[in-house]
Amino acid sequence: MKKTFRRILIAATALLAVLLIAGAAGFFWLRGSLPQTDGTRVIAGLTGTVEIIRDRHGVPHIFADHTEDAYFALGLVHAQDRLWQMETNRRAGAGRLSEIIGERTLKIDRFVRTLGLYRLAEAQVAALEDDERRLLEAYVRGVNAYLEQRDGPLPPEFVVFGHEPEQWRPADSLVWAKIMALRLSGNWRTELLRQKLADILPPERIEELWPTDGPDAPITVTALSQRRSTALNRLWDALPEELGPLDASNAWALSGDRTATGKPILATDPHLGFSAPALWYLARIEAPGLSLRGATVPGVPLMILGHNGHIAWGMTTTGGDTEDLFLERLDPDDPSRYLTENGSQPFKLRTEKIAVSGGDDVELTVRETRHGPVISDISADAEAILEDGIVVALASPALRPDDKTARALFRINKARNWSAFLDAARLFHAPQQNLFYADTTGDIGMITPGRLPVRSYRNGLTPVAGDDPQSAWRGFVPFDALPKSHNPTSGLIVNANNRLVGGDYPYQVSLHWEPAYRAERILEVLKDAGKTTVADNAALQMDALSPAARHLMPLLLKTQASTDRAKKALDLLQGWDFRMSRDRPEPLIYAAWVRSLMSVLARDELGDLFGKYGRSRPRFIAAALTSKRHWCDDVKTNETESCEAMLSKALNKALDDVAQSQGDDLTAWRWGKAHKAANKHRLFTFIPILKRFTDLPIETDGGDHTVNRGQTAQQGKNPFSHVHGSGYRAVYDLADLDRSRFIIGTGQSGNPFSPHYGDLLELWRDGGHVALAGDRETQRANASATLVLKPE
Repeated sequence: MKKTFRRILIAATALLAVLLIAGAAGFFWLRGSLPQTDGTRVIAGLTGTVEIIRDRHGVPHIFADHTEDAYFALGLVHAQDRLWQMETNRRAGAGRLSEIIGERTLKIDRFVRTLGLYRLAEAQVAALEDDERRLLEAYVRGVNAYLEQRDGPLPPEFVVFGHEPEQWRPADSLVWAKIMALRLSGNWRTELLRQKLADILPPERIEELWPTDGPDAPITVTALSQRRSTALNRLWDALPEELGPLDASNAWALSGDRTATGKPILATDPHLGFSAPALWYLARIEAPGLSLRGATVPGVPLMILGHNGHIAWGMTTTGGDTEDLFLERLDPDDPSRYLTENGSQPFKLRTEKIAVSGGDDVELTVRETRHGPVISDISADAEAILEDGIVVALASPALRPDDKTARALFRINKARNWSAFLDAARLFHAPQQNLFYADTTGDIGMITPGRLPVRSYRNGLTPVAGDDPQSAWRGFVPFDALPKSHNPTSGLIVNANNRLVGGDYPYQVSLHWEPAYRAERILEVLKDAGKTTVADNAALQMDALSPAARHLMPLLLKTQASTDRAKKALDLLQGWDFRMSRDRPEPLIYAAWVRSLMSVLARDELGDLFGKYGRSRPRFIAAALTSKRHWCDDVKTNETESCEAMLSKALNKALDDVAQSQGDDLTAWRWGKAHKAANKHRLFTFIPILKRFTDLPIETDGGDHTVNRGQTAQQGKNPFSHVHGSGYRAVYDLADLDRSRFIIGTGQSGNPFSPHYGDLLELWRDGGHVALAGDRETQRANASATLVLKPE
């Protein structure tokens, strides 16, 4: 037995050694996927020499003698650092994820193919001016130069799937804008929710679910359908959550009268979902007549947010109601046609074939009406929908083939004054955004471009009948009538997705706006701030005081404690300063209580729909505890519950929930332990061993309604996980643009083997920044790597 045991031990040791050697060999082989960032390379497709100087964080400073070569270099560095992100973005936009991932992404592909996003991107390419197309094509050549001349293996994700990327095409770059237009214009999903709520609640109760701000809330620029359809229910179930709406950002512009330098300051921080790597990629591009610094998106040859040496720009989401769902009735005599007020019309038909890795191809017949694609067909049970006699079409400016938004961004990158900026904004069609502006001459401004439908009678809150002439769009709001502000006497323009216009504005932008809490806080800080600096405004971006908590706490603290633990919790909240600080227990108690209270107040009425509605909604809670107290009654019981009883019940439930994860000692609870930025790798997060090395969680301050946006998940195992916020922050100093501040979450590289995969994470969390400044010689002297590209 001893000999046998010895043999087993020797064999096991040998096997372990082989595995370790193989693992080490695999590790060093995969490290070969890191790009060459130092030295000299001769590359076809260049006109002259390009120098790519990377700073200590891996941010490329591109210096080129020709503009097209600069865009070539941008394409190359994007591919070097974020190739997997680029690959998944273009495949998401083309509806081709399932070719490499399999059935798991089939719902996304069906939806995107139905909308025809890639066809629309191809139309955008065809509509570009010659100079814009040359820059796009130069960028494409840069991406392909990397694919053709890379050394070593592809990034790890490609190895896992055994996938070799195709050549990059111009439409691959522009389709990202289509995805974002879809995600930043989500009103039609609310239409679906409201329609489903109409089956269980009277109209007045539905309106109470979306209360408005009070009359003193800041303003940036001073009938339900009775037609029911199984198509709506099937559509609801078939929608991919991954392409759901995103609706937050902050931006403000200060005139020179409000700054220490006498020149404007512009602050911007768009809020999107978190991932590893982050969406954004910092870059600096210098060529004759071209100087761009700021945030790019890998795969896209544009500075999305930044400055060009003359002007700086930022964005917030408007929240405008730019989409409608139309219920189209099939012709009872010919289901290949649908009814209009002038008789029936034939559907436009096309066939899409979706390849599925590990499965059979899926063939999808897409129907289009005069209003748009029939999105109810994304359901795998489209045949059953015919029995109802109704299909659902989506009308959206983002789905029009004449969308010129890509051209608008090209022109914004080159604009040097307010007039040129406005001319560029005329082409900004979808999604509707609030574009903020400041320049070195002292101007500040904001314009809300985008195609905003003009409706005759309907309000756009629920799906409408496609054959009702009163439901038709009457064109779009004229550009010159869109909301804008230029050099206001206040010297200040602020928007945080709050109400954009007052009641005297002649067109309907939206009937429901994001709560004004963030805008209120920004104005509160800036109102008496005196002459502010870049540092002051950067600090405001990190502000973690919750006006929503300040609003709600007087109502919540009327609760009578029913347990000793509840009394301790209320005592802590009595002395709380309303700051959502990661090292304190009060923010966690507050957030858990509000979440529990939302459920207590609305779940009994909403049932299964509560999950789609029930995120933290302080305006609804405040109304329910004051003027709309009927929400406190549990309609499923025979008793009439009081708001006081519901407050106590919700508090006890919240404390029980938190105690399960953080113990019984309330004073030891910490918001940050529950509130971690969920920077998850989109592939490796599903592989337990790999997620430990590729997910980048970090404790953060802030909450759902703070300027430093800490939007929580609300659902799942950790409802307080930080899933949405400012992945990019910038403050532009128009007195000296070299003093501007930039930061992104995670890091520049998407390769987990790179030292720049997560090296910006703590800097981002703690309000730090990087500077995209200094002349060429200074950059050379401080470079971490310099790659020189020479033409053949």
